[in-house]
Amino acid sequence: MTLPVVALLGRKDEPTDAVEDYCRYLGAALQAHDIQLQIRRVSWEIHGWHESLHELRVQASDWRGKWVLLQYTALAWSARGFPLRFLRVLKMLKSAGARVGIVFHDVEPYSSPRLIDQVRRRVQVHVMRGGLDLCDLSILTVPAENLCWPKEIPRTSVFIPVGPNLPFPDPPIPKAQLDLPTIGVFSITGGEQGARETQVILQVACRVSQRLGKLRLSVFGRHSELREAALRDGLREFPVQLSVEGTLEPEEVVERFAECDVLLFVRQGISSRRSSAIAGIAAGLPIVAYSGTETAPPVTSAGVVLVDPNKSEQLSNELVEILTNPNHCEELSARSRSAYHTYFSWSAIAKQLITLLRSA
Repeated sequence: MTLPVVALLGRKDEPTDAVEDYCRYLGAALQAHDIQLQIRRVSWEIHGWHESLHELRVQASDWRGKWVLLQYTALAWSARGFPLRFLRVLKMLKSAGARVGIVFHDVEPYSSPRLIDQVRRRVQVHVMRGGLDLCDLSILTVPAENLCWPKEIPRTSVFIPVGPNLPFPDPPIPKAQLDLPTIGVFSITGGEQGARETQVILQVACRVSQRLGKLRLSVFGRHSELREAALRDGLREFPVQLSVEGTLEPEEVVERFAECDVLLFVRQGISSRRSSAIAGIAAGLPIVAYSGTETAPPVTSAGVVLVDPNKSEQLSNELVEILTNPNHCEELSARSRSAYHTYFSWSAIAKQLITLLRSA
């Protein structure tokens, strides 16, 4: 007998929506176990909150006794990161008799010294704690012990990492044989954070090329094209063959990973909720990454070499070691492949979720 489950999302992110991708790949994995994941949205940014909540109330009348998995990010439920209406949506679903789970894609509130951001942080903590108290099941994409905001972790909370949000085949496609050692960077953050990441990428590429000579830097994915001018300008005097591509089709992204020897990840600390890092693990790549408060097993069981964010010069040292030591490179690659199949593949994630839903 097929078990229907609803994944309820807020507004759609552009140009790519990682949460929607998460639901699509998870839904495909759940189908093999007779669970039908139906994706629905509260499109408040298009129709306004009044009409959207009315439409949700009508839909929820058919969800009595069904599992509804609310997908939480602060910006999915508020244009400026004050997601108070998320609790209203949650209460409406509970009143309709639905069994409500929350998937916390944002597992920490935003942080910044500005006064407005401190207010935003307090609102987000209030919403996340309220959701944790009201829901029937909470899925944390980072281990609970690495989080600072829960007063206590209820028994209904579980940790399940995210998957790669890409169609990696099994077995994987053969690695491309290129003439130059290739460092991959998948996606760059937008705004000021992205500018800082770009400077780190430039410094690392320059240092590695000074020690190894010619190499290739492949930068692809979201916001990459916005940083092409800065990257080309910073590398013009170095023997670095630069390839910059923005948002690609999923199959093309998989091909780009197959062309890389190692992945550089400097989008803050690597963690089990960052699908761009999990993609590198799924590709079987060694990864050189910053550590952070969210860095914990099972990410650390993959072929990840961690660097203190305050010692970014070590990034180039680790990359050089991987690119010049085939045994070290293969050992890290094997660890990534093993961790992917055990923890981060969609089949592994689906099995964890199925156990929770059926037992609850």
